[in-house]
Amino acid sequence: MLYLAYQAQSDLFDPARALAQAAIVTLGSRALLGEPLSLRAAAAGYEMVTRAGLTHERPPYGIASARVGNRDVPVTEEAALTLPFGTLLHFRKDSDLAQSKVLVVAPMSGHFATLLRNTVATLLQDHDVYITDWHNARDVPLKAGPFGYDDYVDYLIRFMEQLGPEAHLVAVCQPCVQVLTAAAVMAQTGNPAQPCSMTLMAGPVDTRVNPTAVNKLASDKPIGWFEKNLIASVPARYPGARRRVYPGFVQLGAFLAMNMSRHVNAHIDLFTHLAAGEFEKAQTIKAFYDEYFAVLDLPAEFYLETVQWIFQEARLAAGTLTYRGERVDCGAIRKTALLTVEGERDDICSLGQTAAAHDLCRGLKPFRKRHHMQAGVGHYGVFSGRKWESQIYPIVRNMILANS
Repeated sequence: MLYLAYQAQSDLFDPARALAQAAIVTLGSRALLGEPLSLRAAAAGYEMVTRAGLTHERPPYGIASARVGNRDVPVTEEAALTLPFGTLLHFRKDSDLAQSKVLVVAPMSGHFATLLRNTVATLLQDHDVYITDWHNARDVPLKAGPFGYDDYVDYLIRFMEQLGPEAHLVAVCQPCVQVLTAAAVMAQTGNPAQPCSMTLMAGPVDTRVNPTAVNKLASDKPIGWFEKNLIASVPARYPGARRRVYPGFVQLGAFLAMNMSRHVNAHIDLFTHLAAGEFEKAQTIKAFYDEYFAVLDLPAEFYLETVQWIFQEARLAAGTLTYRGERVDCGAIRKTALLTVEGERDDICSLGQTAAAHDLCRGLKPFRKRHHMQAGVGHYGVFSGRKWESQIYPIVRNMILANS
């Protein structure tokens, strides 16, 4: 009933959004620029109503060009490999310059991979970049089968095999654990497509270290509670009808609840900027929430296994994780250099949780391992924003260069 209740509420609000859009059209496109203030305030209010809702469609990456050397070159998105639950998306540059292949592994955590557009845009300066473009589970038909933790690892291995030898991995947040698993499995099986390096950024490798509020929330209740209260079936109107999912709107609700006052104040600021004609300030807020309110449903199997195996039991760190029935041994990794990055103010993945990967990768020589703690940034600042571009990225770039 959870998904049906959400859908019914959304459907009931659709006429209000349509009426608000009609009112904006009636007032005219210049209403926000005009006088008196009451007219601008009315137009701003109507726009706020049109924005009151979520979308389940992936936003565009919007990366049209990249700076290579001293010139800008066009960038084209191409699907290198398409599977039911995700696409290996290539940001192909119109350039003959040979550059290292890098697979950016995006989290499957309620938002689309477009959340990492700044990460990708920065990497494109010096690398041939691909990304795991995960699909919305509500759009994946039941005949595609389930998608759990091991399936996620399978996809990473398939994607790396598609890129071929000499490629690199950059994982952001949640998939740091799956990337470590995939690297270990590929090492244990002697897969020739083993990555040359892996960069793990702000990921929950060992959630027993300095537990955050997010970690405690995941471990406060048994896994049966999560399955009973947070898993829903996709309504009949969508291609993935009857698939069991962890809805993106539930995940978003949890994120909003963590900092509700900040989000409320942001929307008050948005209305104020619109009414005052401060469009650049308004656009900055709108761009953020256009992305933030685009939600992706997760397959129930993957969500429940992630909660139990990573956040409750820390199986990889504890040495009890298995893949297709075989124990995963990160000590087998000897050819893949390791860089871990953490943010000083990260309240989602605290200091030490990602760095735990170094102890697990005991088979790596010390000169093939490096850790960086970025001062003054929270979770998102590790992979997006000014300090990512100016201070963290040069370290990532040097790690890839040194192991290419």
